[in-house]
Amino acid sequence: MAKKVAKLVKKTTAKSKARQRFSVKHERAEDFDAGLRSYAKYRDLDLAKATAGMVQAHVIHMVPPCDPKVVSKWHYHDVNLQFIYVLNGWIKNEFEGQGVHTMKKGTCWLQPPKIRHRVIDYSPDCELLEVVLPAEFDTVEME
Repeated sequence: MAKKVAKLVKKTTAKSKARQRFSVKHERAEDFDAGLRSYAKYRDLDLAKATAGMVQAHVIHMVPPCDPKVVSKWHYHDVNLQFIYVLNGWIKNEFEGQGVHTMKKGTCWLQPPKIRHRVIDYSPDCELLEVVLPAEFDTVEME
């Protein structure tokens, strides 16, 4: 059994490496645009193209001021992995079964697949790095 698992891991790793290509993306202010949420601007880091859809990564600028009527809607993402790192400012989120958490500059968290969550508040200078697998995924609004 261990040999079968090792062979599968080797085969999967080789396949993943073959699908990836070198990519560089320099920051430009004009690269930020509207995306998934009206209260955020996204800068795509081009990882989806570089990994043939395996990974998506973007920098998110939260748009001030925070309006709880707009941002505080329960939702979840149908993903395999969602990792977020606070680059600047702070953001307060609520996660089903985990409570309310204020994430500040330097904080990172992993959201398990399909965990229900919502944004409660954020600072005017809030900026996040988000990495998601796979690159294409669905967001389901609960309200």
